[in-house]
Amino acid sequence: MGIDLATYTKKGVSKTKKTSFLDRDVRFVSGFSDKKKERFYKELALLIQSGIDFKQALEIITEQYKSKTDRALITTIKQEVVQGKSLHEAMKQSKKFSAYEYFSVKIGEETRKLDKVLIELQKYFDRKIKMKRQLISVFTYPAFVLAVTFGVLYFMMNNVVPMFSSVFKQFGAELPPLTQKIINLSHNFSTLSGVFIFSVLAIIAFHHLSKKKEWYRHFTSKMVLRIPFFGALIKKIYLSRLCQSLSLLLSAKTPLVMSLDLTHKMIDFFPIETSLEAVKSDILKGSALGESLSKYRIYDYKFVSMIKVAEQINKLDDMFERLSEQYNEEIEHQTKMIGVVLEPLIIIIIGLIVGVIMVAMYSPMFDLSKIIG
Repeated sequence: MGIDLATYTKKGVSKTKKTSFLDRDVRFVSGFSDKKKERFYKELALLIQSGIDFKQALEIITEQYKSKTDRALITTIKQEVVQGKSLHEAMKQSKKFSAYEYFSVKIGEETRKLDKVLIELQKYFDRKIKMKRQLISVFTYPAFVLAVTFGVLYFMMNNVVPMFSSVFKQFGAELPPLTQKIINLSHNFSTLSGVFIFSVLAIIAFHHLSKKKEWYRHFTSKMVLRIPFFGALIKKIYLSRLCQSLSLLLSAKTPLVMSLDLTHKMIDFFPIETSLEAVKSDILKGSALGESLSKYRIYDYKFVSMIKVAEQINKLDDMFERLSEQYNEEIEHQTKMIGVVLEPLIIIIIGLIVGVIMVAMYSPMFDLSKIIG
């Protein structure tokens, strides 16, 4: 069953507000979270496959949620469906689901493959949750250790170093350059800490004020991609999401142009976002997908080559699914490697900081006769 492209392009489709990927990915989701959505899609797909109608399926799902807010949300969706609205319209009206979700559900309803679309949405959120957990587990320990390190450094600079400084003053001799620099740093450490905290807060405020501006999103994405190791990881995360989205939409027999348009609304990463807009225009002019993607550096040679092959054998949905699996495996491996590398690296950095301070403070002690003389 085909889908009329005009149904999507001419009706009032609200353009989702674009935000910086930094803001979108690290924030904690409030309301109907990714975990709840994953459970919702999984249970709804299972009940629909069992032959239960929407009203009864939503009633069963409602009883399994303890939160009054969640129960009220699903109850509202059920009431809208009972009154004659389609599921995707009820989801859209609730304002708790993204354009990607309710358009995917709409495609599932029109192609009579809603159960499969719901399963794919459940898989998408399951992978997203696992990825978030991996990243949180990798960065929790380094963040904790860095916080402790700053506390120890603050204590040493404000208590230990001044104690040594008062002892050195009694000798009245010239101190080694390193010791003098550490003492000078100690005298101004509170001021420097205040300036540092103020600078961090100013950067955060500037980020929130500028995150929707195109020049800022272009600049931040460009800088992040240049970060060694992390840039490649972030690139793979977004390519994985791109492949997952296109695999889901194309497997539901969504036209390629429409699939690119919906994915463009979902992937809030400036290089991919801008490229998809241009790729969509190229395809409407008759260009091949692989050929159009090859114009942009964000897509590596392997990615473009595989897409070109898939176009020749008319297996784009399968190829995007395989690419998504490959990227997910690489992301999982690289996130584990980050944890393996960061832990000893942070310990070395802490040791160097504490070691430099202690050497600076104790080095004059080894030559007391010279200082006293």
